[in-house]
Amino acid sequence: MHTTPAPCPGNLPAELTRFIGRDADLDRLAGALAGARLVTVTGVGGVGKSRLALRAATQLKERFPDGVWLVDATAGGTVAHTALQALAPPDPGGLRPPDLLVRRLAGRRALLVLDGCERAGAECAELTATLLRGAPELRVLATGRRPLTVDGERMFPLAPLPEGDAVRLFTDRARTLVPGFALEGEQARTVAGLCRRLDGIPLALELAAGRLRGLTPEQLVRRLDDRFRLLVSSGRGRPARHRTLRTTIGWSHELCAPPERLLWARLSVFAGDFDLDAAEFVCGGEGLDSRDVAEVLGELVAQSVVVREEWRGQVRFRLLDTVREYGARWLPSAAEEERLRGRHRDWYLGTAVWAELDWFSPAQSEVPGRVERELPNLRSALEHCLCRPGEGHLGQQLTSSLWFYWLACGRLTEGRVWLNRALAAGSDDSAARSRALWVSGWLYLLAGEPATGRAELLESARLADLADDAASGAHTRQGLGVLHAVTGDVQQAVETLRDVLHRLRELGRLDSLALLAQSQLGLCLAFAGDTDEALGLLAEAYDLAVEHGELWARSCTLYAWGYTLWRRGVTVRALELSLECLAIKRTFRDVVGMTMTLEHIAPLVASRDPALAARLHGGAADGWQTVGPERFHSAHFDLPHSEAERLARAALGDEGYRDAVAEGRRLGLAEAVEELLASPTAAR
Repeated sequence: MHTTPAPCPGNLPAELTRFIGRDADLDRLAGALAGARLVTVTGVGGVGKSRLALRAATQLKERFPDGVWLVDATAGGTVAHTALQALAPPDPGGLRPPDLLVRRLAGRRALLVLDGCERAGAECAELTATLLRGAPELRVLATGRRPLTVDGERMFPLAPLPEGDAVRLFTDRARTLVPGFALEGEQARTVAGLCRRLDGIPLALELAAGRLRGLTPEQLVRRLDDRFRLLVSSGRGRPARHRTLRTTIGWSHELCAPPERLLWARLSVFAGDFDLDAAEFVCGGEGLDSRDVAEVLGELVAQSVVVREEWRGQVRFRLLDTVREYGARWLPSAAEEERLRGRHRDWYLGTAVWAELDWFSPAQSEVPGRVERELPNLRSALEHCLCRPGEGHLGQQLTSSLWFYWLACGRLTEGRVWLNRALAAGSDDSAARSRALWVSGWLYLLAGEPATGRAELLESARLADLADDAASGAHTRQGLGVLHAVTGDVQQAVETLRDVLHRLRELGRLDSLALLAQSQLGLCLAFAGDTDEALGLLAEAYDLAVEHGELWARSCTLYAWGYTLWRRGVTVRALELSLECLAIKRTFRDVVGMTMTLEHIAPLVASRDPALAARLHGGAADGWQTVGPERFHSAHFDLPHSEAERLARAALGDEGYRDAVAEGRRLGLAEAVEELLASPTAAR
């Protein structure tokens, strides 16, 4: 005879909507409860702490035969009374509620879910400590916007939903309101963008889905600039604190002390994540000493207002967009916001300058990642400069300081956009404008627009002379030397670049651009047929790059060196140097460099593997398409392509060549590079 096991005692409510995602979080939370008697799920308001805790408690009932109990710490009255009412009516006898709870729970394997602890944090912490001491078999699963700080507590920070789960949640809730709601085509992209802008916060997603009664997803996105007015609900099934996004985030704001609220508002000027030094510089002063920022910031992390992350061994902080927008509303005045944005601009101008200095150092390979990480804030600082009268020169300084990022790290198009805007903003600072012009001129040359590049370089030269800026003048002439090479005037290119190298040495300049000038001169000498002098200059440039830990200019030197050896018929060594060059170019995602190097490797492998040479042409064609021109249309720069094509067509036939090129195009530049470097022996 079979008997049905008695149901587990408790008061957990049934779920009214589908639980979406969080499988890994549930597994980790179950493991945390197995190893600790107190686990506190923390996170920003609306992130789903209560829902996760209830789901986990429901799944873990079998572990707790004496009951799983939910206690709503936000219900009013004392938390101990609320807990007693959840477990059973209070016993008579005059015992205090905590003592009654200990009597009820002593010796029982039970789980107490203590939900919403932030409203009565001290009381929840005291009660939890009392219960854990008096009931050794008890486990407590707490939720709140900050930890309880009770001995033995294990914190469980809960992040927003990843994009895929966020889209699933939004779609599920949308279909309950709009039967037949379809996630396909442009609407799928719109919903994904909506979920990103709402930070993957489940409450925000559910409130947004609730607005589909009267709005399309596209209309929702357009109205998100005022998300706190938009995202409200009249649903009776929600706690009052979860009926509007403003109330949910505002509750966190109420729990903060005045210095925390002030810092929260000031941190809203950061567009991306940031470190402590940046927060101290930007947010310190006028009511908040910069020396106190670290402590106050730590409290905001504890309150789940600020997210703490680690990156490359350093601590970084960030605000979710929803939290940032709420904080911005508490800036006391437009003047205060302007002051903070000016401080933010100054910090990130300094960040760009330091990144440029570190570009010529053994840390060079780390610099692009640092710039990438700071890019949202750098863009915000640029936007500030370019929208304020009289600050155009600062925008020009900032954009030109990032020349290496635009030029060497695959950001040519974005660099041109910012430089065009900075130059259009105007300024009376001849030095700043000259520098921005030569950087812009270089980018136009690489994009296959030599006429525009020449005009900007000539204007840069005029302003450099006016400002007596010898370094800017030299780099302007360096760009003109490259222009001469691209347009076929090799002798003028050699003369110009020889003069540039002389000027830079007189100035005592030894950096990436100086080494680049030396390798450019070596390449032009090879174009002119003087391979002996070219090899001497390139070997010297290579040794200097190695000595100073410089990689990018070293890769440019390797390209020129490989080309020169190819022209002398030393193909095996030329291929070795070119593969070394390509590996470095890949490290920096140097699109132009990788593309030119594939073009150069093609004739080195064409005799032995013509199909590979043709595939490299296809991969390079994909690279050129992202830059602008179909190669430079220069006899000297195009010579490797022409020679490889001649050899490959002769071996494969026209149709075979076209098919192999098409295969390379389908691979794309990045995949073609990866394939070649993954099996370099295939090229030898």
